[in-house]
Amino acid sequence: QSSCQLLIQMFSVSLFACRPCQTIRGLLHLLQTVHKTFTAWCNSHLRKAGTQIENIEEDFRDGLKLMLLLEVISGERLAKPERGKMRVHKISNVNKALDFIASKGVKLVSIGAEEIVDGNAKMTLGMIWTIILRFAIQDISVEETSAKEGLLLWCQRKTAPYKNVNIQNFHISWKDGLGFCALIHRHRPELIDYGKLRKDDPMTNLNTAFDVAEKYLDIPKMLDAEDIVGTARPDEKAIMTYVSSFYHAFSGAQKAETAANRICKVLAVNQENEQLMEDYEKLASDLLEWIRRTIPWLENRLPENTMQAMQQKLEDFRDYRRLHKPPKVQEKCQLEINFNTLQTKLRLSNRPAFMPSEGKMVSDINNAWGNLEGAEKGYEEWLLNEIRRLERLDHLAEKFRQKAAIHEAWTEGKEDMLQKRDYETASLSEIKALLKKHEAFESDLAAHQDRVEQIAAIAQELNELDYYDSPSVNARCQRICDQWDALGALTQKRSEALQRTEKLLETIDQLYLEFAKRAAPFNNWMEGAMEDLQDTFIVHTIEEIQGLSTAHEQFKATLPEADKERQAILGIHNEIAKIVQTYHVNMAGTNPYTTINPQEINAKWDKVRQLVPQRDQALIEEHARQQNNERLRRQFANQANIIGPWIQNKMEEIGRISIEMHGTLEDQLTHLRQYEKSIVNYKPKIDQLEGDHQLIQEALIFDNKHTNYTMEHIRVGWEQLLTTIARTINEIENQILTRDAKGISQDQLNEFRASFNHFDRKRTGIMDAEDFKTCLISMGYNLGENEFSRIMSIVDPNRMGIVTFQAFIDFMSRETADTDTADQVMASFKVLAGDKNYILADELRRELPPDQAEYCIARMAPYTGPDGVPGALDYMSFSTALYGESDL
Repeated sequence: QSSCQLLIQMFSVSLFACRPCQTIRGLLHLLQTVHKTFTAWCNSHLRKAGTQIENIEEDFRDGLKLMLLLEVISGERLAKPERGKMRVHKISNVNKALDFIASKGVKLVSIGAEEIVDGNAKMTLGMIWTIILRFAIQDISVEETSAKEGLLLWCQRKTAPYKNVNIQNFHISWKDGLGFCALIHRHRPELIDYGKLRKDDPMTNLNTAFDVAEKYLDIPKMLDAEDIVGTARPDEKAIMTYVSSFYHAFSGAQKAETAANRICKVLAVNQENEQLMEDYEKLASDLLEWIRRTIPWLENRLPENTMQAMQQKLEDFRDYRRLHKPPKVQEKCQLEINFNTLQTKLRLSNRPAFMPSEGKMVSDINNAWGNLEGAEKGYEEWLLNEIRRLERLDHLAEKFRQKAAIHEAWTEGKEDMLQKRDYETASLSEIKALLKKHEAFESDLAAHQDRVEQIAAIAQELNELDYYDSPSVNARCQRICDQWDALGALTQKRSEALQRTEKLLETIDQLYLEFAKRAAPFNNWMEGAMEDLQDTFIVHTIEEIQGLSTAHEQFKATLPEADKERQAILGIHNEIAKIVQTYHVNMAGTNPYTTINPQEINAKWDKVRQLVPQRDQALIEEHARQQNNERLRRQFANQANIIGPWIQNKMEEIGRISIEMHGTLEDQLTHLRQYEKSIVNYKPKIDQLEGDHQLIQEALIFDNKHTNYTMEHIRVGWEQLLTTIARTINEIENQILTRDAKGISQDQLNEFRASFNHFDRKRTGIMDAEDFKTCLISMGYNLGENEFSRIMSIVDPNRMGIVTFQAFIDFMSRETADTDTADQVMASFKVLAGDKNYILADELRRELPPDQAEYCIARMAPYTGPDGVPGALDYMSFSTALYGESDL
């Protein structure tokens, strides 16, 4: 029972996990394993002093062998032991041993000299385990991990290339014996034929490993194969104690492993940088190719003939702005971020700055992007101008057709009328009537002269505006002009004939003449009024429609006077009828001087009265449309006048934040990301403004006096705001990379920031060369021209004459931090090569991971020295090339 309690306290075994008898047997087996392992470990060191122990509880009771064990494993001399046999002498010796253990920084909890002298098994085993941890395991260090974790990582690294080996702990991972065999084979492959081992034969594997370790590696057999295979969970402390012996046995190979780790680290950095360079080149090529394909489309100015086709072009342009361009804006921003991150990593690893392929610099991409936006702006302006032109053309074409139709209707039959020779057989009164009628026709002809000139002017304007149906317009206009010329010639010819006959015919009916003279202008006025009332109109502002409404009201004001004129003309006709009836004049009931009759006048007057309210309704509807357009203008202006200043303020705030940052870099990064999130959350307002802008364009509104901001201004400002905040965040991330890589403290960063801000006199986030030189002198640099030129080539590789804060931090960290150099890498390769001036491919494959070994083999030049052998590789030139000192 006491043995069970001891094991429960030492190994945290639960008696409730199984039946008591099975538990006691398992605990006793575990206790025997621990006794055996600890005893073997102690003897492996005591035999160096020519002694050993048989019973771990009994042989350490007098303290003599315990002190001897500590001297062997520490290499130090302890106080002179007491040689007496009394209990007080034994306690004194054990106390000396315990004091020495405590002096090594080990806390001995509840372990006293009396318990060791009394043979307390729990305390004795606990003390031995404490000694093992301190002197065999604690000093193990692998890649910034130590003690148990370092030993486990060492095992994992050494057994990684072996199949069926997966070391995750110090108990069940070792049961099949392959882990022990793999450790031996990795360091001494000639001792074990690993390929013949089987996972399903753990006894053979374990015995092979234990026998080889004892025979060839001078590692005592601390465990039996049965101790491991015969238990469900081997004892962790026993396994750790045994494995630590392997670690110390192979510690001679640790130097090579450290050298390999250094090379792996350098190669990993180089591979990562090369991948970033390839990614940048591909992303830059894709973006430039998209710009190259897009600009010709935006520069295509081939006009369409119809408004519908041009509206489709405008819709395609909106889809480009809304769907195709935004992802490319993100790619451009990400490209700049990747470029800055790559340059920062190259500076941190002492690599030369990355120079993209010709034509793929960030400045080249910015220039191409500027050309794209220039073409985009020109294309949008061209679209809007073309829509205005087509709208104007449609209006002019409709006006031309209306006027041409009215004129053609008027000229119908006029040529036949002018070619009649009715005056040859007419009476005197008929001749006079024909003469007066012809005079009235000439008045009518002159009145139509304006209409013909208007038709010709409209046709000329359609030609100047490249109307697509100009040939048919020109042909119709030519027919009208030719007919007009013919009418003029015929009119002149008939007038001459009538004048010749006038000398014979003197009597004329004055009333008919008066009717004709007054009826013709009035009829022409009515036709003009009907034409104006039916004329289409196009306006763009409230003022223009108000002007049309005012003109229409003025026209309506003339209607009473026109009605009086109509009544007067009808009165003349009534007087003629009265005279004919009174004097029985044979006039055949028609007016010989004009074709206009009272019925036609009344019909046209009625038509004018009908068109007036229709015109009123059209003006009212247009006024309502213009009011809606004005509402859209104000709605857009109200939002734009808020968003535009907001974007400007945010740009200024980001500028101030980037200069006057406080707190740690992580705090600044968190603050900037929250700031970025607040900016991104503003995007719905931009989208809402885009919707208002689309409504304005659909309403064909081309100007807005209520705001100076256009949608283009807002888009460019928004894109610049997103790019600026992303660039500022990237700068902070690069500063964190610099700080972590160089080991710079927060106080040093604050001091760098204070120095930079002091000499950044313009508060722009950059220093010119003179300010930078003054800053260096203030920090104690003794600068000549050559030295300052060298420093400027580091902080300003693009020769722009400025120094950014990131470049300033990189320079200061480079001055204060220690980094890997080409000489250090060269020395590491020399360790792997066994102090030779060359290295073999097999040595690289044995010491380095497969991918990095092949990376070196593919890039190392053959060794040409006199001491070389076939297949020798030159690691010296390769190490130099890694840091840009020669071509790789």
